[in-house]
Amino acid sequence: MELDTQLMSPAAGGGRRTQLWKRFKKQKVLHVFVGLGMIFLLIFSYTPMFGILMAFKDYSISNGIEGIFTSEWVGLRYFDEFIHDYQFATIVRNTLVLSFLKVIFAFPAPILLAIMLNEVKNMAFKRFVQTISYLPHFISWVVVVGVSYAFLSADVGMVNRALIEAGFIDKPLNILTSPNYFWGLAVGSAIWKEMGWWTIIFLAAITGINPSLYEAAEIDGAGRVARIRYITLPGMKGTIVVVLVLTIGSILGGGLVGSNFEQAYLFGNSINNPTSEIVQTYAFKVGLSDGRFSYAAAIDLIQSVISVVLIFSSNFIAKRVSGSSLF
Repeated sequence: MELDTQLMSPAAGGGRRTQLWKRFKKQKVLHVFVGLGMIFLLIFSYTPMFGILMAFKDYSISNGIEGIFTSEWVGLRYFDEFIHDYQFATIVRNTLVLSFLKVIFAFPAPILLAIMLNEVKNMAFKRFVQTISYLPHFISWVVVVGVSYAFLSADVGMVNRALIEAGFIDKPLNILTSPNYFWGLAVGSAIWKEMGWWTIIFLAAITGINPSLYEAAEIDGAGRVARIRYITLPGMKGTIVVVLVLTIGSILGGGLVGSNFEQAYLFGNSINNPTSEIVQTYAFKVGLSDGRFSYAAAIDLIQSVISVVLIFSSNFIAKRVSGSSLF
C-alpha cells in the first residue's frame, strides 16, 4: 500500500517527467529528424488531401484555390462518368495486368538475387555485382527510355541489328511501338532498374540470420538447397511479408518495383496505346491536357481507395497465414 501511494504521488509523476525530458534531450537529434519528416509529410502529403473535394465538385482552374471550397457540389457525377467511359475497361485491364505482372516477376527477382549473392564466397565479386545491380536505381526513367530506344529501336537499335545479322529474324521487331511487347518491356525494364536496390533490403535480412544455424545445418549434412529452404527463406520471411504488403498496397501505381505512370507515359505512344494506356496516364491527360481537374481527381480517388483496401486486406491475410505483418 505504501508503494502504491509513492507511485501515485506528485513526486513520482515529476520523476517520470524528468526522465522523459532527459531522454528527449539525449535523443534530440533523432527527434529533429523525425520532426522534419513529419513536417514534410504534413506539407506534401496531408495538406494536398483537401484537393479530394474537387472530385465531388464542378471545379474550374479559373476559380483558383478558393474554388476547391466554393465550387458547386456535383456528388458522384464524375465517378459515374469514369465508370461508363468507353475506355474504362481497357485502361483498368492494362493497369491491373501490368501491376500483377510486376508482382509475379519483378517482386521475386531481388529475393533470388539476394539469396544467390549470399552464397557467393568471393567478396570482391559479390561487391562488384551488388554495385552494378543497384546503380540503375539512380538513373531517371527518362534516361532509361532513351537508352532503350538506342538498343531496341527498329531503325538503329543494336538488338535488332544483332538478331538480323545472326539470322534469327528477317526484319526488325517493333519492340517500342507494338502493343504486343509493351507489358514485357515495362516489366523487364522495371526489373533491371529496381532489382539491385531491393536486393540490399533482402541481403540485410539475411545478414540478421544467426550464422550458427548454417554451421549446425552443415554439420548435420544439409546441402546448400536445404540450408536456403529451411534457414535462409524462413529468416527472410518477416522482411518479405512487409515488402509484399507494401507492394500490393501500391500495386495500382506499379508497387515498389517501378512507376507504372512513368513507364506508360514515356514508353507509350499512339501505336501501343491499346496496352500502354493506364489509369494514371488517363487521369494525367484529362486533368492537365483537357483541364478537367475534377474528373481527374475522381479517377485518382478511386485508385487511392482501392489501394487502401488492398494494403489492409493483404496485411490481414499475411498476418493470418504467416504470422508476420506490417502493422
